[in-house]
Amino acid sequence: MRFASYPSLENASVIVTGGASGIGADTVRAFAEQGARVGFVDLDRDAGTALAGELTGAGRQVRFEACDLRDIDDLKRAFAALAEANGPATVLVNNAARDDRHGWEDVTPDYFDERIATNLRHMFFAIQAAAPGMIAAGKGSIINMGSNSWWEAAGNMPAYTTAKSAVHGMTRSFARDLGPHRIRVNTVVPGWIMTERQKQLWANPEALDKHKARQCLPDLIEPVYVARVVLFLASDDAAMCSANNYMVEAGSI
Repeated sequence: MRFASYPSLENASVIVTGGASGIGADTVRAFAEQGARVGFVDLDRDAGTALAGELTGAGRQVRFEACDLRDIDDLKRAFAALAEANGPATVLVNNAARDDRHGWEDVTPDYFDERIATNLRHMFFAIQAAAPGMIAAGKGSIINMGSNSWWEAAGNMPAYTTAKSAVHGMTRSFARDLGPHRIRVNTVVPGWIMTERQKQLWANPEALDKHKARQCLPDLIEPVYVARVVLFLASDDAAMCSANNYMVEAGSI
């Protein structure tokens, strides 16, 4: 595959949440390859440190901050550190999430609250932390990561799908509130993406065959294809794109 370069992303200050693995890691790599100043946060200190070490150098500027996004004070600290190092972000990718399976019968109030904190709440406060810098810059792009799961009426993770469906309402509301400042807010909707986590936990031959039969395209989706759509939405090429969904699901919805 030969992919596009976006001149408007060169030297842009970018923050990616959940950037140490999976879709997030491919997104961090993609921005670094565009010459952006990339900051990312993740709970996995070892993986985040390793990725930052791999990408730093050869003119690339990549900084990692270990952070538990469920702790909003820790989120604010990490974002402030990244802004001090790279300048206020004009691109925010709200990627962090965790799609643990669970039966509806077993969900307790504490578990439900933790799922919301893991998959939704931090997105709101990440926007709250990053938006003032974008307002001062007179522009910005916020990309929230949705999920194909609730569009496909997937079962076995109702707290997760509840959180992910709410991402779309949050996107459209922030798009209205921040639009006067030329800040665009969109949702990227991945299909079943073949990250290492998915391969290890759920991508057995039977499940893969069933899902491929649902897709219009015959190939499984690698994380890089989600990252490429994120790059487009972050760039000036998408200057008139806001309040919308951008699907990367091979036609499964």
